[in-house]
Amino acid sequence: MEEKIKLDIVTPYGSVLSEEVDEVVAGGSEGEFGVLPGHVPFITTLKIGMLDYKKDGRTFHVFVNSGYAEVSDNNVMVLADSAERSEDIDVERAREAMQRAEERMKKEDDLDFVRAETALERAIIRIQVSEKARSI
Repeated sequence: MEEKIKLDIVTPYGSVLSEEVDEVVAGGSEGEFGVLPGHVPFITTLKIGMLDYKKDGRTFHVFVNSGYAEVSDNNVMVLADSAERSEDIDVERAREAMQRAEERMKKEDDLDFVRAETALERAIIRIQVSEKARSI
């Protein structure tokens, strides 16, 4: 029997994903990492980005808004601030958020630049995750 990895993605709002998968690829704060069955245990922080997983020859995409990933015993547990499967992303809402963030960044008075930059990054990645899933 082929070995699988148990992937769980959990946010403060509940479980986003719980599946047996073949491979997981995500963006850690120290760089991108991949996990196959039998991977050595580790814990890392996650940056805002895309988590990809393969299951039955297909690749799936999930937006992850930072958090932590723990790999142990063929399990990948992701604890994220928020996460959305590609099919659950509201692209129009993400585009509106991107516009708002860009407008805030253009203003020179009383701007929380880091907050606006982070909002822009989240919006762009949500759009990319959604578009990548649709192109398959």
